[in-house]
Amino acid sequence: MSQALVWFRRDLRLDDNPALHAALAAGHRPIPVYIHAPEEEGEWAPGAASRAWLRRSLLALDASLRQRGSRLLVLAGPSAQRLHELAAGSGAAAVYWNRDYTPAAQARDTGIKRSLREAGVEAHSFNGSLLLEPWALATGQGTPYKVFTPFWRNALTRLSLPPPLPAPASLPSPPDALQGVEIAALGLQPSPAWDSGFWERWQPGEAGAQEALQVFAEGALQDYRQQRDRPDRVGTSQLSPHLHFGEIAPWRIVAGLQRHRRAANAADIDGYVRELGWREFAHHLLYHFPHTADRNLNARFDRFAWAAPEPALLDRWRHGRTGVPIVDAGMRELWHTGFMHNRVRMIVASFLCKHLRMHWREGARWFWDTLVDADLANNTLGWQWVAGTGADAAPYFRVFNPVTQARKFDPQAGYIGRWVPELAVLPLPARFAPWQFPQHLAALAETGYPLQPCVDLATGREQALAAYGRLGKAVPVS
Repeated sequence: MSQALVWFRRDLRLDDNPALHAALAAGHRPIPVYIHAPEEEGEWAPGAASRAWLRRSLLALDASLRQRGSRLLVLAGPSAQRLHELAAGSGAAAVYWNRDYTPAAQARDTGIKRSLREAGVEAHSFNGSLLLEPWALATGQGTPYKVFTPFWRNALTRLSLPPPLPAPASLPSPPDALQGVEIAALGLQPSPAWDSGFWERWQPGEAGAQEALQVFAEGALQDYRQQRDRPDRVGTSQLSPHLHFGEIAPWRIVAGLQRHRRAANAADIDGYVRELGWREFAHHLLYHFPHTADRNLNARFDRFAWAAPEPALLDRWRHGRTGVPIVDAGMRELWHTGFMHNRVRMIVASFLCKHLRMHWREGARWFWDTLVDADLANNTLGWQWVAGTGADAAPYFRVFNPVTQARKFDPQAGYIGRWVPELAVLPLPARFAPWQFPQHLAALAETGYPLQPCVDLATGREQALAAYGRLGKAVPVS
């Protein structure tokens, strides 16, 4: 029987893995391999939180392979060189992988596929992470979509969920002569281990993804549309990091939810699938506009008067010391868990880009380093959406009022209270905006929490709108 390399990247699962199943269907003995080459991702090499998750996910994948008689061969890059060496050393006839749609990976993989074929080694790639390939949809004029609603309307007419591909019950062991490095040698573990709080919430790996789907389907799904904006409740799926690392396929999520469909929750399922649609839209945009990871999609904002980065002010935002409770709660949740509720992500992003008028790149970089679900497409779309500089973006003049948002979406200050416990000395109304209640500031002062926000909210909003007004006549989205 011939052998084939199965190159794992952001598809760290055995269930529903198109590349693995294609190799088996072709009659090959698969050799599972992971090649660590973060430098090949350019300026967007995985951040610290992503590396911490990756370490545990790789360990989980290796354990799953060993349960089936195989193992994960771990190597350090460069990827092309290692694949050629491994193919030659093992006599592998082919290399199989699932596509990575980020710009740097696309360019690298195209070159690798060409060089392998020139060397007489078959190379096959598959879609292992999206409901639709990012190039699959176009407007009636043949151009990429820049507005979500028509994109998703078209996507719904094209969706066809592939049949489930259960994980193989057993797999052959790679030749003993093939040896790699220990996962521990990749240097993925933070030092000091500031990620310890992550694992109170998360279980990286395929089993954790499947459990998260089951918990969501049996719980938060039942009132998803009403609860998804409430950070004080568990109202979302918690599947985003599992999706990013490919520990579960999006079509498996959809199929899993459909099995729970009934009249009472049909609208909630449709609402959640629509959120998966935003993930698809993000990848569509990044594929067609790869420059947007660093530059505005809307050329108008190339002339916008962003404030010069102030290290001390940025540090207060990053570490939850702005004096605005909902903003500080979000940033502290991020630091402790590697995650932040989506509604709060919008609030803290608006505060940075509009009240502080800092460039969205400052926030995108911090999220990239601290989120366990840091995904280049999603991160780019989210920050440019809030900043008003991207596709289908919230207008720049829409400025989230963090106090109003907190009162609406965290009405009992449960979320604020969890992450900013200093405010427990205040009555409920004062926990949303302590500076508005001077009679309680003496008690607050004893906790060390800022007595005033780092920027006056009204002044910050006015200055942002003034800068927006100076842009003059709009320039079409490029």
